[in-house]
Amino acid sequence: MSETPWQGDAISLVEEFRAGRRSPKEEMQATLDAVAKSSLNAISFVDTDGALERASNADITLPFGGVPLGIKELDPVKGWPDTEASVPFSDRIATKTSIHVERITQQGGAVAFGLTTASEFGGVNLTRTVLNGATKNPWNASRTPGGSSGGSAAGVAGGLFTLATAGDGGGSIRIPAGFTGLVGLKSTYGRIPRGPGAAYGNLTVTVGCVSRSVRDTARWFDTCNGHDAHDPLSLPRVGGWEAGLGTIDVSGLKVAIVENWGGAVVSPAMWEVLLESADFLIKKAGLRRVDGVDTSLPRMGAAWSISGMLEIAEALKDHWPQCADVLTPEMRAGLEYTAGLYSAEARAKIEDRRAAVNTRMAEIFNDVDIVIAATNPDVAFDAEGPLPSVFGGIKAGAGNNGQLTFPCNLHGNPGISVPAGFVDGLPVGLQIIGRHFSEQVLLELAHVLERERPWPLTAQGVPQ
Repeated sequence: MSETPWQGDAISLVEEFRAGRRSPKEEMQATLDAVAKSSLNAISFVDTDGALERASNADITLPFGGVPLGIKELDPVKGWPDTEASVPFSDRIATKTSIHVERITQQGGAVAFGLTTASEFGGVNLTRTVLNGATKNPWNASRTPGGSSGGSAAGVAGGLFTLATAGDGGGSIRIPAGFTGLVGLKSTYGRIPRGPGAAYGNLTVTVGCVSRSVRDTARWFDTCNGHDAHDPLSLPRVGGWEAGLGTIDVSGLKVAIVENWGGAVVSPAMWEVLLESADFLIKKAGLRRVDGVDTSLPRMGAAWSISGMLEIAEALKDHWPQCADVLTPEMRAGLEYTAGLYSAEARAKIEDRRAAVNTRMAEIFNDVDIVIAATNPDVAFDAEGPLPSVFGGIKAGAGNNGQLTFPCNLHGNPGISVPAGFVDGLPVGLQIIGRHFSEQVLLELAHVLERERPWPLTAQGVPQ
């Protein structure tokens, strides 16, 4: 029996199962033991008996058959806690399982064992809540893994398990992937259905995973994508993303390298590393760099926040304002600031701003095929917060956090974060952005970087 969890990617673990060199039950026990010993605070709930039973009966012929799987605590699993990482809902139990979780476990064969920590209501790119405390980055325990999928990223990068669900409404897959050295694909809006019962909200949220390899992410989407009537805006099924890796012709694609994407301020030290990686990718993939393209975008952070806070205010309507003292500072401040701001006039302004963003994004992608930018404005910040306002010595305000990732959520197009080096011993992520439905191109470019410059699959030399 292996005493430690598998440190490779998920697909190689499946290959070990099929070759008879490891067993799903033994792997699950190793994962549960590692989680119990870990100081990362990546897990908020463990279903020990259920996990071991499911692992004993795992079908290893399925795409992820027998692989231990962390479920982001914002994804409902029937019978498990359904807290939204918020104290007011600490005793709530889910009455349904999301389509996403059902597909990756039933069609994919992955074995869910517990819930990974997330930011409260998924509203902040920092995983520190009153309910669960602060989650640690496995590369440096004083730093955050980001959010909202912080526990998923910390657990996968920290060597506890190979795969976890994640969601991205403003960068919550890409941001933690960038902070922890993982692959994080935010797909075209609707690629994997949400629900059952999910509200549309501000039409920015997509779901997916954080993983150690490009092929794991490709196989995940091969398994989980496709329309479901519970989500009328979900897209028709596509396939062949994993099989297509290494075969997609990307030579000659026009690319813009944009330091200040979304109006963000980026740490100069980090940008130096990312720019070298971008130039390397352009050369190896045969891309054609295009300079002088107007990549300016209207700002929509405030509108996104106001519309997003509407959902949280509705969820907490029976608890607010009595619950104010048990909410994270960011959620409390957001609710207080946005109270009463939403109106017919505000709604019209939000829609006008979204239309302006869509127009500019369409214009940009009429001139280029790909935009390359940073995933985060700086390396991972303090695990306890607050959100930083200085980035590589440049003051920009807390609103700078997430500015690089918002545009893809607002426009609904895909973006992927890929490990691209280190600054001060912490991973940095390169964000590769494309038109709607261009995920296979993005995966191919990520695959080129992975092949030419392999990255560490887990944090190296850091006590867990």
